[in-house]
Amino acid sequence: MSLPFYQKLHKHYDYSYRNKDLRTTVSHYQQEKKRSAIYTHGSTAYSSRSSAAHRQESEAFHQASSQQQDTLTSAVSREAASAGDHSYSHGLTDSSVMLGDYSSKLSLQTKRAKKSLLSGEEKENLPSDYMVPIFSGRQVHVSGITDTEEERIKEAAAYLAQRNLLASEEGITVSKQSTASKQSTVSKQSMASKQSTVSKQSTASKQSTASKQSMASKQSTVTKQSVSTLHQEEAFEKKSRKVAIREKAEHLSLRKTLEETDAYHRKLNEDHLLHAPEFVIKPRSHTVWEKEKVTLHCSVSGWPEPRLTWYKNQVPINVHANPGKYVIESRYGMHTLEIHACDFEDTAQYRASAMNVQGELSAYASVVVKRYKGEFDETHFHARTSTLPFSFAVTPYGYASKFEIHFDDKFDVSFGREGETMSLGCRIVITPEIKRFQPEIQWYRDGEPVSPSKWVQTHWSGDRATLTFSHLNKEDEGLYTIRVRMGEYYEQYSAYVFVRDADAEIEGAPASPLDVVCLDANKDYIIISWKQPAVDGGSPILGYFIDKCEVGTDNWSQCNDIPVKFARFPVTGLIEGRSYIFRVRAVNKTGIGLPSRVSEPVAALDPAEKARLKSRPSAPWTGQIIVTEEEPREGIIPGPPTELSVTEATRNYVVLSWKPPGQRGHEGILYFVEKCDAETENWQRVNTELPVKSPRFALFDLAEGKSYRFRVRCSNSAGVGEPSEATEVTVVGDKLDIPKAPGKIIPSRNTDTSVVVTWEESKDAKELVGYYIESSVVGSGKWEPCNNRPVQGPRFTCHGLATGQSYIFRVRAVNAAGLSEYSQDSEAIEVKAAIAAPSPPYDITCLESFRDSMVLGWKQPDKTSGVEITGYYVNYREVIDGVPGRWREANIKAVSDEAYKVSNLKENMVYQFQVAAVNIAGLGEPSAVSECFKCEEWTIAVPGPPHSLKYSEVRKTSLVLQWKPPIHSGRTPVTGYFVDMKEASARDDQWRGLNESAIKNKYLKVRGLKEGVSYVFRVRAINQVGVGKPSELAGPVVAETRPGTKEVVVSVDDDGVISLNFECDRMAPNSEFTWSKDYVPTEDSSRLDVESKGSKTKMTFKDLGMEDVGIYSCDVTDTDGGISSSYLIDEEELKRLLALSQEHKFPTVPVKSELAVEILEKGQVRFWMQAEKLSGNAKVSYIFNDKEIFEGPKYKMHIDRNTGIIEMFMEKLQDEDEGTYTFQIQDGRATSHSTLVLIGDVYKKLQKEAEFQRQEWIKKQGPHFAEHLSWEVTGECNVLLKCKVANIKKETHIVWYKDEREISVDEKHDFKDGICTLLITEFSRKDAGIYEVILKDDRGKDKSRLKLVDEAFKELMSEVCKMIALSATDLKITSTAEGIRLYSFVTYYLEDLKVNWSHNGTPVKYTDRVKSAVTGEQIWLQINEPTPNDKGKYVMELFDGKTGHQKTVDLSGQAYDEAFAEFQRLKQAAVAEKNRARVVGGLPDVVTIQEGKALNLTCIVWGDPTPEVSWLKNEKPLASDSHCSLKFESGKTAYLSISGVSTFDSGKYGLVVKNKYGSEISDFTISVFIPEEEARMASEKAQPGTKKSK
Repeated sequence: MSLPFYQKLHKHYDYSYRNKDLRTTVSHYQQEKKRSAIYTHGSTAYSSRSSAAHRQESEAFHQASSQQQDTLTSAVSREAASAGDHSYSHGLTDSSVMLGDYSSKLSLQTKRAKKSLLSGEEKENLPSDYMVPIFSGRQVHVSGITDTEEERIKEAAAYLAQRNLLASEEGITVSKQSTASKQSTVSKQSMASKQSTVSKQSTASKQSTASKQSMASKQSTVTKQSVSTLHQEEAFEKKSRKVAIREKAEHLSLRKTLEETDAYHRKLNEDHLLHAPEFVIKPRSHTVWEKEKVTLHCSVSGWPEPRLTWYKNQVPINVHANPGKYVIESRYGMHTLEIHACDFEDTAQYRASAMNVQGELSAYASVVVKRYKGEFDETHFHARTSTLPFSFAVTPYGYASKFEIHFDDKFDVSFGREGETMSLGCRIVITPEIKRFQPEIQWYRDGEPVSPSKWVQTHWSGDRATLTFSHLNKEDEGLYTIRVRMGEYYEQYSAYVFVRDADAEIEGAPASPLDVVCLDANKDYIIISWKQPAVDGGSPILGYFIDKCEVGTDNWSQCNDIPVKFARFPVTGLIEGRSYIFRVRAVNKTGIGLPSRVSEPVAALDPAEKARLKSRPSAPWTGQIIVTEEEPREGIIPGPPTELSVTEATRNYVVLSWKPPGQRGHEGILYFVEKCDAETENWQRVNTELPVKSPRFALFDLAEGKSYRFRVRCSNSAGVGEPSEATEVTVVGDKLDIPKAPGKIIPSRNTDTSVVVTWEESKDAKELVGYYIESSVVGSGKWEPCNNRPVQGPRFTCHGLATGQSYIFRVRAVNAAGLSEYSQDSEAIEVKAAIAAPSPPYDITCLESFRDSMVLGWKQPDKTSGVEITGYYVNYREVIDGVPGRWREANIKAVSDEAYKVSNLKENMVYQFQVAAVNIAGLGEPSAVSECFKCEEWTIAVPGPPHSLKYSEVRKTSLVLQWKPPIHSGRTPVTGYFVDMKEASARDDQWRGLNESAIKNKYLKVRGLKEGVSYVFRVRAINQVGVGKPSELAGPVVAETRPGTKEVVVSVDDDGVISLNFECDRMAPNSEFTWSKDYVPTEDSSRLDVESKGSKTKMTFKDLGMEDVGIYSCDVTDTDGGISSSYLIDEEELKRLLALSQEHKFPTVPVKSELAVEILEKGQVRFWMQAEKLSGNAKVSYIFNDKEIFEGPKYKMHIDRNTGIIEMFMEKLQDEDEGTYTFQIQDGRATSHSTLVLIGDVYKKLQKEAEFQRQEWIKKQGPHFAEHLSWEVTGECNVLLKCKVANIKKETHIVWYKDEREISVDEKHDFKDGICTLLITEFSRKDAGIYEVILKDDRGKDKSRLKLVDEAFKELMSEVCKMIALSATDLKITSTAEGIRLYSFVTYYLEDLKVNWSHNGTPVKYTDRVKSAVTGEQIWLQINEPTPNDKGKYVMELFDGKTGHQKTVDLSGQAYDEAFAEFQRLKQAAVAEKNRARVVGGLPDVVTIQEGKALNLTCIVWGDPTPEVSWLKNEKPLASDSHCSLKFESGKTAYLSISGVSTFDSGKYGLVVKNKYGSEISDFTISVFIPEEEARMASEKAQPGTKKSK
């Protein structure tokens, strides 16, 4: 039978569309009625019906749509079941769980994806605006806020009806030409043909299928429906195709519109803030075999979240009363009850009871346990398997594999702090490894899946999974689980993560709240809830401040002015349609704490509006049918709201909720809330300014403790309606009480760093959030939080405790109203590891076989739980033709060794074995079943395998491997052993031997391991015949040194007793120390004494000798992983220890420094020595020339016992002090001495030095030189003489001398810096001599001398010349009238500074044309009349007597051309200046002459050529005449003669000389005076005084 056309393209349709309730119902039904549809190797079982059956159930649905919802649901269930079911079971996963994993809806494909399956003729008959819908599934679950399971079932029913209608109508349009291909059309389209023959066949087929999948009571009904459907189809065929399709489409669209409108109004009025529990998936009954595990699943919805309790025969199940029997979990919304190792007593009726404040609902399931008739082997079942004997999984490639999943390098219990980063991870090893098939990695926190976000990221590298927290918050605290799934098989590992509070910004402020979420949101307000922090900062929390921030901004604003104590608060003043985030801060009397993590964004919208925005078309209808009706002309006043109630009341606010009225017209309505005192009828409107848009409202500003009643009115454009019924009297205050304190706090041991705390839960606690646990070290009085996130349930494991420390605990409960009082303190408990049964032994092997017995060997359990293993029990069973028989006990009394001989066996019979370990905690789990061993006489000549391999002293590069000899030695005795090793992950062909020749010892220290690498080992025995088969593997073991590992330490006490000491800080209560020599216990050795106390042990040698040479090891029993260490005493170590023992028996005081002498500053003599250490009872004797001397005026003795320094002081050495000095030390039994001989020249030299130091000290009592006179050349090439003085005062004078002549110094010396200086400028040879400076005052004087003569002077002059040379500037080029000059400037020049010039590397030869000289501070080279040969590189070398200093210039190219041109110009200017016409002399500046006298002036002029001469008077040319004669003779002399001068001749005259090179004017003035006028002017000067006297 083929699928319908819409299922053929989308075979996942049924899974995608059905909701969970429908799928679960179908799954239960099919599993009970059609078990044969389940396959175990990946095949899929389909069940289908004929097209006629589809039409029948479609009609049945139409008939039942007007009846009750139950009938509708059953019809939908039958339709859903008929559409097909994919069900398989592999490995560990229940098929019902798989069906429950799908959650999706259908949507239409896009226009470009639509396909038409109709022929051309059929398309013409379709309406123009109608398209046959094609269905496509999306794995996206979109659900409105107001959706419920009931409404989704209704939508599903409507959708199935429409699908069947369209499928049935398709048969009308099938052409007759398709009859020839009926069979292929049926296989592709499933419902494309309604031919009579096919209808009969499909009807028969469908009826047979329905008889298996449907209830027997409904067969007749289906038959009737089928007949009626066929009659109805005949009626439809009488109509035209177009009319039939249009009528059906209009009818369906109108019916759908009415249903959607009704559903919308019901959603709008429905209150989702609180609703009773409802089972989405109910638990189903199970029939299982004995010793299997059974799991009951259920899923519950409701708000507040229902609390689910499991009952067995109406008795609550207590998981603590039967540890390991029951496991109750709640993971990602699924509640499970696991019953392990079922027995007949577990046959019962089980009830799941869900309860919240709205009510209680129960669901029942029965479990029947059957006993297996044959032998049952529970080892075939994994701890998490279902009913299959092996752990198989189906890979994506179609074959089944058994996977083993191991976790290595696992994350442990972790501790972090808010704001820090943390990473959890582990390495995952999966065998067998399948390429391109990666495991599914899922992380969980407290059973809830962890999704990647900005706070947490997951990563899978191919072999390692990590979970990284970028910013820890207290919300991240919890139990983290990593689940690794391969196909349907999975393993998981869990560890707890603790998050401590961040450091408060204000000391004493409370910690931040946590889990800020939105409980309810509408247009008018949003209710925010949070959880109180565990740490209040030392003073009670006064309340909380709520902050809001609009999404997309960074502006936080505080929502409440007064702190609220209740952990819920309605935030008002929001803008409709906008989204907000919130945070909460706690406050106490110290201040405000840090804010919490921000909440998720929430929009200020009504739930109905959110549902409208999120909703999608529930039916895939692509056409459009519009139904309109006239609006009423007059508005309708809305009726009163209904079901008004107070949903929440606190001291700060009251929340009202109601349902909209039924009579309200077609327009929106608003609400007005009124209140009145309980004892009056004086109603007051609360929201006068802003009407309420939502059917919920929060009232503030109510008087605490006062009683109120409330009512609500509706309004629209027509007016305000009647009020609702008033609520009951409500007292303003916290309705939710703070929970009572928990009781009976019982701590119990868990590990060496953790304690399990249990308690009785708070009685009558409502809306309990969880519990906070605190711990305190006994006697400290300081309490620390054990968790920062409230934990559910009456049990918690407190980690991070100090091993061996005693703690007390207390608990308090928390709900929205606050934190309860602390419980009573628990009894003190010491933190130690709990005692538990050991883990199973492993690697069972046959060591030797006889005709009627076999010797078995095995490895001891990996984990002993801190208790010594007291023995082992062996079981065996026969295996006949591969079928195992019944288990039998091999030993009644436990055996202590890891080997046992099983007797009374049958020869040539095959056996399997199991071994279980036992300790004082009980019998552990049995080991895995061994291989099959045949009981027969071994006749092999080579030895059997060694057994009982174990490793100890594991370090990062070495370990010790031990074994026991084989039980079967072969024909000849065992002569040695070979040890092989390989990495645990290496192939079997990579074994390598560790010893080339056989070793006789039954141990080997393996060296050269790589740190962090896992290894396995095996041992083979050898005899004269050959090498036997290898032993069972030892390992794998990782080469690593565990933190805190300690080694055996050797010590020698004061009496010379030698001992080996070992300490272990990880001992279990029953752990003991075991000493061995060469890995053989030394319990009865007469040469050793062993003493153990607490965590320390000591093995003492009575008389250490050569017979004691060997390896001494110490093992600590009953510790997980084994703790051991060893110490090698070879011949060399033996000698060292004996020498050390001898030294301790006859001790000497160790001397660090022998006796020595030194001269002190004052000329005192100090004798001293130093011992390594001295006790307070140490004594010293001072011996001089064999006589003891004592402290007195001459000798001063001192002993510093802290440093071991012994001293003796003498003020002055005299001749009689020559001799031998000895210091003798006695410290307890230890003695020592040291001697110093001071005789002859040694003594005289010491005496002389002491006297010198004494005189120096005396001298230093007055002014003196700390540093004597020295010289220094400054950067200005001056010489500075300086000295440093000390112990001076104001009256101290300083005088400088040169060659015993005092040097006068202008400035007075300033001794503030202690430096005296004398500056000598332009130092030269004349400054050579002996300089002396004298310091003197009334306390004495001191002098310092400096000789600057001979070599000292030469050295100084060389330094001066060096500084001068270094001061030289770079060579520069200048031009003169004579040629080109190269020059450089120095600070000043000395003849000792030698100057050498070179041209192009050749020394310059000095001639009349090329000259070198020094002018002042300028050093120059003059090149007269330069030629092109003078071009090149010039170097000036200044030699200071030791080193040459060079300056270079390049006189070529442009530099030469410019210089040469400048030279030519200057040369011509010089010639012109030389031959220019000029007045040489003879003319005065002023000539004064008496009138009438003759004037003769003579002037000498010069010029080449002979200049022209002219005269000027008053700047006008003057011509020669009889009065004034002008002459010029011999080209050199010019004459001016005036005969009989008169006043007319007075004026300014000038002589002008001129030739081709230039001209010059010489000016002079002639002044003519008259004698009479002179007298008259003199008399005029005298007359004013005469007149004045008158």
